[in-house]
Amino acid sequence: MKYSSTRLLEIFENHLAQIEMPSEPELLYSPIVYSMSNGGKRLRPTLLLAACNVFRDDITPALPAAAAIEVFHNFTLLHDDIMDNAAVRRGRPSVCAKWGNNVALLSGDAMMIAAYAQLQKSPRELLPQILEIFNGMALHVCEGQQYDMDFESRTKISVVDYMHMIELKTSALLVGAASIGAVIGGASEEDCRKIERFAMELGLAFQLQDDMLDSYGDEALLGKKIGGDIIEGKKTYLMIQAMSHADEPTRDILRYTYKDASLSPEEKIARVKAVYDRLEIPRITEQQISVRIERAISILDTLNVPAENTANMRAFALGLIGRTR
Repeated sequence: MKYSSTRLLEIFENHLAQIEMPSEPELLYSPIVYSMSNGGKRLRPTLLLAACNVFRDDITPALPAAAAIEVFHNFTLLHDDIMDNAAVRRGRPSVCAKWGNNVALLSGDAMMIAAYAQLQKSPRELLPQILEIFNGMALHVCEGQQYDMDFESRTKISVVDYMHMIELKTSALLVGAASIGAVIGGASEEDCRKIERFAMELGLAFQLQDDMLDSYGDEALLGKKIGGDIIEGKKTYLMIQAMSHADEPTRDILRYTYKDASLSPEEKIARVKAVYDRLEIPRITEQQISVRIERAISILDTLNVPAENTANMRAFALGLIGRTR
């Protein structure tokens, strides 16, 4: 049976609900339960199951790996929030805001271990291959986070630099999830490589759209205020593209507006977006998103499976990039 992404999510949520954490010590495990129960889109485990389902009907053997991916992803969020001093995660107090950095740090460490505990429940004959993919993915995420932090102190960042950073920080998790799903599904080595490329392009499109939505999204539909990246002076794809297209006086506007204490947050956002609009940065970004998603979809067409096997994966990809403004 081929499952829709909605049904895959339901199956995964049922599986996740059956995983029990110890109750003691409370300050170690309560934050884990809190972070894992905080919803989120579950994109990565859904992608893992969808990739498995392309090549086989029974996705049950992939459920532990899907859980491992989701636990690992949430572990990275706990540590990200510590590094960013973030008070809110998914509309609720972050773990570090609620319990403090020390608790968040240790609970995150425990989540990493819990992720491996889930991963080892994967089919034993495939475990060496799965572990190799998972470990490579985990290191790439750390490398991407370091590059992202390095960018904060760098005055000049190229588009190539930025794309390499998001390949590691964002795409790597999707690549790891899809690759593990394909392996468990019994995909050939050739098809595993294709699934990896598909997920890489999908991850790049996803992050570029995320950058776009932060400045141009609909607050009511997204459930958060827009313009946070501008107010923080974050070096997003939009900012980097604008810097590369602007003259020097305009670059000064982009460099210093977020630091200008005389401006309100709304004025800062409006000023920077006016530059983006004048330089046609939204059009450039949308064009790059379209290129990436078209590449991803075209890769699915080359898989050595019947066309109907990829229909749900195609719908998942288009749905992921079709988030409403």
